Amino acid sequence: MNAIAMPPSLWAATAPAASPTPPLTESRHADVLVVGAGFTGLSAALHLAEAGARVCVLEAGEPGWGASGRNGGQVNPSLKHDPDDLVRLYGSARAEPLIEAVSHSADLVFDLIARHGIDCQPVRNGWLQVAYSPKHVGGLHARARQWERRGVPTRMLDRAEVAARLGTQAFAGGWLDGRAGGIQPLAYTRGLVRAAQQAGVAVHGGSAVTALARQGAHWHATTASGATVTADQVLLATNGYTGALWPTLSRTVLAANSFIVATEPLSGREADAILRGGETASTSQRLLLYFRKDAQGRLLMGGRGHFADPTGPADFAHLERSLELLFPQLGPLRYQYRWAGRIAVTRDFMPHVHTPAPGLTIALGYNGRGIALATSVGKHVAARMADARAPFPYPVTPLQPIPLHGLQRFYIGGGVAWYSLLDRLA
Repeated sequence: MNAIAMPPSLWAATAPAASPTPPLTESRHADVLVVGAGFTGLSAALHLAEAGARVCVLEAGEPGWGASGRNGGQVNPSLKHDPDDLVRLYGSARAEPLIEAVSHSADLVFDLIARHGIDCQPVRNGWLQVAYSPKHVGGLHARARQWERRGVPTRMLDRAEVAARLGTQAFAGGWLDGRAGGIQPLAYTRGLVRAAQQAGVAVHGGSAVTALARQGAHWHATTASGATVTADQVLLATNGYTGALWPTLSRTVLAANSFIVATEPLSGREADAILRGGETASTSQRLLLYFRKDAQGRLLMGGRGHFADPTGPADFAHLERSLELLFPQLGPLRYQYRWAGRIAVTRDFMPHVHTPAPGLTIALGYNGRGIALATSVGKHVAARMADARAPFPYPVTPLQPIPLHGLQRFYIGGGVAWYSLLDRLA
């Protein structure tokens, strides 16, 4: 049995049964060891196995236990930075392959779902990013035009069009990204596990790695049970649940909590008018809110919470108030699920890939866009691990701990307060 149970959530309650991923009990050798059975690790493992590698995946809990099984289920192929910003940051030669990889990251997710018959309720009707204030709508339309110039299906929306799509009068305008969609994320994770196993990957839950060291030409990983894996290469893919396995790694990201609530299934004309086209949505605030419907008509809303893990319904009251203010026509709502998970926030709001030692690759830091980005990074990391000469679109950077990282709860708390003030003043 896996050592750490899946936290209660809408996704845990409605996902198809998981494939067996028994703890590692006997030592073994692999070409590649992957630590972390989330989107990054499973995508990398699947693509490596399809290229002929012997792959072993070790997960402390069960696959999807971390952010991959607890997020809002939005498949958004974008970064925090707009395309023109990336060109200014990296130059055209480096930025354009990165933009291309990000732009096609949702394609990769939905292609994997179709190719492997993953039962995860996929809907691909776009993502709406909306603004409360008219003065912010122009910025969203400029973002849409940047992607449109690169062949992306977009639509710039005024107040009336946003109201018609969302079913609320709260927003002044926004844009639609036609590449995006929504899935049941834990079901997608479990589908990746099955696809990887069918390709020959050994996936072991309940197998926390407690030590990792290079000995000669190989890496040796020791699990809590004492079983070991010897591998030529290692991928660390632990994201917001990164611990002390590799020195300083956990200090390169801030592990911020994202809280989510889900109503009971809704029905009726007013409920049907909300996101009637099946889109997902989020606000353009610094402290954004994101919302969507699931396949059963539940309305979900997520956003930042305090640093500590939630202990009861009162910790989610800010999301419930926001949802009811956006859709007062629904009247008092009954909430069926409340849960939270940790995302990894980087200082530059970019995904981080590191190669701090021979044969060791680290990938993490998706800043709340993990479904599409982590799947894409996993695929490209796999290609690079299989062939060091393979083109790699994502920046590879040195490990750079965040100064005074031990104060991260104060970083996050102060940032939430500051951004909340800026949002109110905007």
